[in-house]
Amino acid sequence: MTTELLIAGFGGQGVLFAGKCIAYKGLFEGRELSWLPSYGPEMRGGTANCSVILSDEPVGSPIVSEPDVLIAMNLPSLDKYEDAVKPGGTILVDSTLIERKVERTDVKVCYIPATKLAADMNAPTLANMVMMGQFIKVSGAVKMEGLEDAMKKVISAKHADLLELNVKAINCGYAYEA
Repeated sequence: MTTELLIAGFGGQGVLFAGKCIAYKGLFEGRELSWLPSYGPEMRGGTANCSVILSDEPVGSPIVSEPDVLIAMNLPSLDKYEDAVKPGGTILVDSTLIERKVERTDVKVCYIPATKLAADMNAPTLANMVMMGQFIKVSGAVKMEGLEDAMKKVISAKHADLLELNVKAINCGYAYEA
């Protein structure tokens, strides 16, 4: 099984961090993977994106041109990548920041108010983790079991106190019924 994921949003929304978390979780599960961040001038508020490929076979190229799953954290990202998703794929939309509906009818769409859910948890910067939880739920690309161990590898020692809150945000996204 191979899952190609594209996460896109504004720089500062944790797009690259979310991709790294998913990649590490895949690594802990013994999967073949690729993690390809895009963080040029985007880090200052433009559109940032991150491609992750999780596979049971060696990954030939890190380029994701037709993702199975798109996580759109803002409207410019949805506008830019909606048409790239494979027919039958899935689009996860942060409905707090994106008011328009997905126009395609050949994909599954989940509207998750991730920014609002994160703010309600007093963790407004963790909308990315809420979306990650929903991704794990709808894609089945990685398992929830053992997630905390993978997160310990991604969260720096300086921010170790945020591990529990990140896991809580992921669980919130996993539990949300889109």
